[in-house]
Amino acid sequence: MAKTYDVVVIGGGPAGYVAAIRCAQLGLETVCVEQGINFRGDPALGGTCLNVGCIPSKTLLESSEQYHHIKQGIANHGIHVEGVRLDIAQMMARKDDIVLQLTNGIEALFKANGVEWLRGHGRLLANRQVEITGHDGSMDVVNADNVIIATGSRPTEMGAAPVNNAEGLIVDSTGALSFREVPATLGVIGAGVIGLELGSVWNRLGSQVIMLEAVEDFLSLVDQQIARDAFRQFKKQGLDIRMGARVTATEKVGHAVKVHFKDKDGDHEIQVDKLLVSVGRRPNTDNVAAPESNLLFGERGYIHVNEQCETNLPGVFAIGDVVRGPMLAHKGSEEGVMVAEIIAGQHGHLNYETIPWVIYTSPEIAWVGKTEQALKAEGIPYKVGSFPFSANGRAKAMDQAVGMVKVLAHAQTDTLLGCHIIGPFASELVQEAVLALEFHASSEDLARTIHGHPTLYEAMHEAALSVHGRALHKING
Repeated sequence: MAKTYDVVVIGGGPAGYVAAIRCAQLGLETVCVEQGINFRGDPALGGTCLNVGCIPSKTLLESSEQYHHIKQGIANHGIHVEGVRLDIAQMMARKDDIVLQLTNGIEALFKANGVEWLRGHGRLLANRQVEITGHDGSMDVVNADNVIIATGSRPTEMGAAPVNNAEGLIVDSTGALSFREVPATLGVIGAGVIGLELGSVWNRLGSQVIMLEAVEDFLSLVDQQIARDAFRQFKKQGLDIRMGARVTATEKVGHAVKVHFKDKDGDHEIQVDKLLVSVGRRPNTDNVAAPESNLLFGERGYIHVNEQCETNLPGVFAIGDVVRGPMLAHKGSEEGVMVAEIIAGQHGHLNYETIPWVIYTSPEIAWVGKTEQALKAEGIPYKVGSFPFSANGRAKAMDQAVGMVKVLAHAQTDTLLGCHIIGPFASELVQEAVLALEFHASSEDLARTIHGHPTLYEAMHEAALSVHGRALHKING
């Protein structure tokens, strides 16, 4: 007879493993089914984010920034370094070590919290049964009072540029994290978050990076004032970003790739040493449920859920990249906590209006809440406050005095509606705004909060003061 668990979680990425841990903390007998294999060929928890996404990419971003700073920026501090040498193998080894530390850490957390890990592919059957196919082809079935589907996402395929990571000429984000040498020229299809982050890595390490983006608007999800500033900064850094450039075909030419594309001026072609395809991600739902389960799917393969991540089936939930909303690891994790608490009879809740977004370029871009273009479209009256990092003492001392903080507040109530940042440590600074929006603070609340000096956070303070023309370290106008 099949074993019955209180909760079966299908997927061990940021959404799934957090859900499993929280379920176990709440006293529920929990098992997590995960089929992932790491770069060593061993079963691994952590999903895309920890193994081939958030963590390795940010590790390489940090390495590339350090290298670029030593080569291009440190002399300005009166520090002169000779004979700088780039060791890609060591850089990749460091990345792999950090990935192993964190994925092994999840396994340790599972053991500490009493979460069982079943290695293999999980598929939902009828009546909350879950079929598990092991790596050796073995089959097993378990029963569940509750099932949480958290199978994540994968890169979107592109017919005009078929990916083959093993060959290493046309790659997706996974392949671009494992180059053994710096390509002289790197083509990137897609100037979105992933394309910009990985393009920035290899640009700083010495690649000539050419980015082809099919749409005309750069970073359309970002506040457009911030996006325009970002575009200028990236072009200044040497990124060749071509908007309205739609790739029509690719062909291998020896050890290079010829890329054919079309824009408003006609047909063109470029030849690059490596080509990164970065045109979005799609949910991993192709084999997540048997037809007899009657699980309901929505547009583009997403699992249909309500605000509490309940599917159409009683006791079956779905979280993370397989459901609506932004494909962000922290969004999936918080959905996992919410669902675990709902299953345990508590009042789990997630405020989708206060989810922060981050692009880990240099400078970083981060935001929470409404953009200015959204407020205009919705007819919401608002006021704007802003402050440049060029007037911030700490940013100047760090030699990173670029970008700005922009605050949007309701014109009548002064309630904060959004915060948008491009500049140093934007990923950290935005958290003050997340907290402020979560507690419905006003720009006045933020303006009257004491900020340490000298800190980057003073730019947040000044932007809030600027909403009502009270900035102290810029000319109000």
